[in-house]
Amino acid sequence: MTRSILLIEDETTLAKNICAFLVRYDYEVRVATTAEAGLAELDAFKPDIIVLDFNLPGMNGVQALAKIRAIDRMIKVIMITAHGSIDLAVEAMQAGAYHFITKPIALAKLRVVLEKAVHDERRDQALSYYQHRVGNEAGLGSLLGESAAMQALRRKILQILEAEQALQDGEAPAVLIGGETGTGKELVARALHFNGRRHDKPFVEINCASIQQQLLESELFGHERGAFTDARERKFGLFETADGGTLFLDEIGDMDIGLQARVLKVIEDKNVRRLGSTRDYRIDVRIVAATHHSLEKLVREGKFRSDLYFRLRIVQIEVPPLRERGDDAHFLAQHFLAMHGARYGRANMSFSPAAEEMLRLHPWPGNVRELRNIIEQAVLLASNPIIEAEHLNLCSPKSLLAQEEPAPSVAEDTNKFPREGVQLASVERDLLLRALTHTDWNVTHAARLLGLSRDTMRYRIDKFGLAPPA
Repeated sequence: MTRSILLIEDETTLAKNICAFLVRYDYEVRVATTAEAGLAELDAFKPDIIVLDFNLPGMNGVQALAKIRAIDRMIKVIMITAHGSIDLAVEAMQAGAYHFITKPIALAKLRVVLEKAVHDERRDQALSYYQHRVGNEAGLGSLLGESAAMQALRRKILQILEAEQALQDGEAPAVLIGGETGTGKELVARALHFNGRRHDKPFVEINCASIQQQLLESELFGHERGAFTDARERKFGLFETADGGTLFLDEIGDMDIGLQARVLKVIEDKNVRRLGSTRDYRIDVRIVAATHHSLEKLVREGKFRSDLYFRLRIVQIEVPPLRERGDDAHFLAQHFLAMHGARYGRANMSFSPAAEEMLRLHPWPGNVRELRNIIEQAVLLASNPIIEAEHLNLCSPKSLLAQEEPAPSVAEDTNKFPREGVQLASVERDLLLRALTHTDWNVTHAARLLGLSRDTMRYRIDKFGLAPPA
């Protein structure tokens, strides 16, 4: 791709030589002899890179650089001067110059600097694109679902974000996210970051359950060269990497209690010390933690520090399981079907009525993650655009209940009643209990499993005096 260069240089011969040299290498060059003329070319020419002389008639190069940066902060400016000095180079770099070259100019060196600037521009554009895309995919819009539970979750996140905007010191309270495995706790953490005031800063995450505790300490705090046997070079920890942004500690309930003390100290002091170092580094990190464990229970068992628990749960968010989200399972299934269909080149796929009924009745113990994986598998296995029930690899409601039925003994004649008879009320009560237990006492789903209305289910629960276990 041809790159455009605006050369602001008042030495006519030098400008002519630079222009002729760069044109040979496919650069489009336009020359201005004053800073004022160069600034006038910005909107019309829209250069990719500016080569700017310091000594110009009228406005000098540093003054012009300040005006260029005010117009376009992304454009790269290479400063050139015949009077090179350390002070001038520092001044130019502080003003936002990409590079500083002294005269006489070696044209080959100028070309190398320009090619590096082009490479860095592409990298910056790619990073900006991916950061923007990640931000769009990871914001509140990624929390799909129209159930009352999901609407309440999004409202709570918005309340937290609005409260943060009012903070004068720029700090943000720690957030503890709870919920079963597969509910989308990471999406909540990303929404808090990418919709908040730190959205243009790093979002760093680590799963505390997926790494050995000794390695986890090094990952979080970093280390100096020689801190331990395999520490052959300095390593920045995730606390430092996330400086200015958010550090997401997923499955923090699995963190070793000894390491918890160090994490608490960093949160309270806002200083981090690498392993093997004697120097503290000031950091500004927003902590978001998540776990599927009950931290209160772990605190009672002595497996989690109570002071860290209370420090983390300044704000607490609970992500609802999919079985408590009404028709969101069907909504999400349609979303994942379209997504995976596009991914695998199988557009316009749909569910059969039997498959939709199975999706509606399934209790989804693995939550959204289970649903997503099931739909991806179905897209791969289906031989035609219609997803049938057998493609979903799910048990039917009747078979789910049947799995919990005790198998009859060999000697038992299943075609006859037991000698002592059977009490219908007892069978009905037992069936209600098994349906409720299977759905974790979700009355709506239990009613669907039994083919009852929700009101009828409520009536029978009251009739038998049933209540969830304490």
